[in-house]
Amino acid sequence: MATKAEVLDFIRIYADKMAEHRQELTDLDQAIGDGDHGINMSRGFKAVMEKLPAVENKSIDEILKTVGMTLISTVGGASGPLYGTAFMKAGMSTKEKEELSNEDVILAFDEAVGGIQFRGKAVRGEKTILDSMIPAIDAIKASIKEGKTMAEALVEAEKAAWNGVEYTKTIIATKGRASYLGERSIGHQDPGATSMAYAFQAANEVAQKAGK
Repeated sequence: MATKAEVLDFIRIYADKMAEHRQELTDLDQAIGDGDHGINMSRGFKAVMEKLPAVENKSIDEILKTVGMTLISTVGGASGPLYGTAFMKAGMSTKEKEELSNEDVILAFDEAVGGIQFRGKAVRGEKTILDSMIPAIDAIKASIKEGKTMAEALVEAEKAAWNGVEYTKTIIATKGRASYLGERSIGHQDPGATSMAYAFQAANEVAQKAGK
């Protein structure tokens, strides 16, 4: 069961990670993209942190939708619409919830993936956010099915996300600016998949702290 406090904690920790890893994500993007992923994500989550106090006492869906709308309006490039849509779709699936069951969490993740796939017209295996996100969610589903707790599931999810990041080094980019490089994009990890892996790292840290 994820509480509203834990959802807020996740957003704060993720925002910190985007600030901390701003240069790393920008360097990764300079190799194969527009060179601004870290700058954009850091700026977007700085704006999220400014908006958060006003919605802390609202429902989980309002919090997530506010994050989504803020990212869409402040993050440049493709990342804003993709991450923003992910948070908004997750929010829509948690309407009027004060706590999230494991099933609610999984549904929110699935809706977020659906939003990204619709907005980005992407599927797994194209060197995008989805290459770390989908394996992580699959790991959560498999762990919960085995009777593990969400905290145990998120340990596996983070591992799967970073494995997905490694996988992006082995494939050709077929979406976004990186696709212009063709085979030269092989050997480079995808910055979007990397920033998404930090989301699962943040979620894992919250779960371990809560001991669930």
